[in-house]
Amino acid sequence: MSTEVSSKGYLPVEIEPMRVRDLDAVLAIERVSFPTPWSRYAYLSELLENDQAHYVVARTSDGKVAGYLGMWMIVDEGHITTIAVHPAYRGRGVGRQLLAAAEIIARAHGGARLTLEVRVSNYIAHGLYQKFGYVDVGIRPGYYRDNNEDAIIMWKELY
Repeated sequence: MSTEVSSKGYLPVEIEPMRVRDLDAVLAIERVSFPTPWSRYAYLSELLENDQAHYVVARTSDGKVAGYLGMWMIVDEGHITTIAVHPAYRGRGVGRQLLAAAEIIARAHGGARLTLEVRVSNYIAHGLYQKFGYVDVGIRPGYYRDNNEDAIIMWKELY
């Protein structure tokens, strides 16, 4: 698979399970990435109470959290609930590595497909998902509560 990255260059990261100790870094990325960030409690609930949840971080060689991804496995479908990359690391392949990790996790749990929602205005993320093989399959009208923006529903068959 070819990887397109910005002039900043490709950044290899280690994909590791998200731990409670990662939450300060995750929440910092969350706040700069989303208009309505998840709370610490939401992440704690996902990490400690949700048996279907699989959350990972992308860690740089110096130990910093460059990004993260969360996914629920429901029967044979992986539903990506969140993905974000710190602005300092965007355009360097971190998102692609997180999406690749989601596929590995889904397959390991019997997953046949992945799904996610993306804001219609988030052209960069939408383009990344398309390049990674996701296809548009529908719209969720008014999905985002902060501004009533629609979401594009995207799927990827894992075969």
